[in-house]
Amino acid sequence: MAYEFERKQRIAVLGGGPGGYEAALAGAQLGADVTLIERTGVGGSAVITDVVPSKSLIATAEAAISISEAEDLGVQFFSRSAEGRPVRPEVAVNLAAVNKRLLGLARQQSEDMRTNLVREGVRIIQGEGRLDGRNNVVVSTGGDAPTDFDGVEADTIVISVGASPRQLPSAKPDGERILTWTQLYNLKSVPEHLIVVGSGVTGAEFASAYTALGSKVTLISSRDQVLPGEDADAAAVIEKVFKRNGMTVLSKSRADSVARTENGVIATLSDGRTVEGSHCLVAVGSVPNTSGIGLEEAGVQLTESGHIRVNRVARTSMPNIYAAGDCTTLLPLASVASMQGRTAMFHAMGDAVSPIEVRNVAANIFTQPEIATVGWTQKQIEEGIAQGDIYKLPLASNPRAKMMGIKDGFVKLFARTGSGTVIGGVIVAPKASELVFPLALAVEHRLTVDQVARAFAVYPSLTGSLADAARAMHIVL
Repeated sequence: MAYEFERKQRIAVLGGGPGGYEAALAGAQLGADVTLIERTGVGGSAVITDVVPSKSLIATAEAAISISEAEDLGVQFFSRSAEGRPVRPEVAVNLAAVNKRLLGLARQQSEDMRTNLVREGVRIIQGEGRLDGRNNVVVSTGGDAPTDFDGVEADTIVISVGASPRQLPSAKPDGERILTWTQLYNLKSVPEHLIVVGSGVTGAEFASAYTALGSKVTLISSRDQVLPGEDADAAAVIEKVFKRNGMTVLSKSRADSVARTENGVIATLSDGRTVEGSHCLVAVGSVPNTSGIGLEEAGVQLTESGHIRVNRVARTSMPNIYAAGDCTTLLPLASVASMQGRTAMFHAMGDAVSPIEVRNVAANIFTQPEIATVGWTQKQIEEGIAQGDIYKLPLASNPRAKMMGIKDGFVKLFARTGSGTVIGGVIVAPKASELVFPLALAVEHRLTVDQVARAFAVYPSLTGSLADAARAMHIVL
């Protein structure tokens, strides 16, 4: 007696960053035949040259700050001179060792992710992939004479090719003095004077980190304030801390060009002023890696900027093609890419799926202090797009913050007018990324401020400020 077995669904994932990795993992766990094509290594640029190394660098910067600020808590560092007198030692950062460590961490994370995929039965091909129609992916191998594999046939394709640093013709990176954020890890010593062009998230994070590591930093911002797309109160705190720590912030300034000099770089501003430094980081956004990989030929719609249009289940204009990560029109966050990858697989495989709600996404900026946000913004409330009440509580009033010597930051809570449902919030604090999760839960599950206030917060703790803010917004029925 002959039995007919249902053929496994064939899935091809192009790009192994957070979105592609999660799509491949979820697809394999749901029983699909999954092939992942990745050119640099599992984890993609997020793990190898972006999120993992940059946040590892920032962790080192935080350690340097902790040492420098320990005296405020009564901890003093001294060594003895030959005459027996106490001498304050310098805090030195071995950047070559730091970069070696963080690149090693990135490689290990990539290898761990690869091991997980192989364990689940995912086939991994290293090379450059491109679509050949809507059901086929062609892969070019590396080497001096790249060759094409026979196409990988697939019922479902997930595109997760990420994005690359935007380059300016007038500030062409050379990998030595004029750098993108992927090239910073080649530095052997802390830059004497780092010029940062761009005051968005990436520019602000690296400006903050290198100031803590001992660089003189000049931040060139074309806007009135650093972090122009963020909560205005939060950005004001960060800019105040930047300046207090010795950073030069040039607001309403635009860099027309950056050029090499004999011993460094010179940035020329649009008003004719010049800034000389030892190195320059160009952080002016990113461009999606969607050019020349057959998307338009396969019928996949792109925006004018080259991003892939996707809906809330990560589906593109072609029913069997999905996309995840920085190459799409959703938020360029690793957490969003991962969620898109899983959501795409659940939808493609017919599993239960919850469409992604962008307003529920918690985001964080890893400056010192950090800025964490979720839900509606104060600007949207003030413009009438959302109806809500706002309560702001300075972190300096928190008992744990006083014990830790924290002077900057706040907790801000947004609640729906009338019902008291939590619709958003902002936290500016050390490790705000660890504090925002309760707010994210409240927004996701539509908890009221009274429900949040009824949960017990440890005393003393920084999260106690969340409970205090919720209590202050008590809704009287």
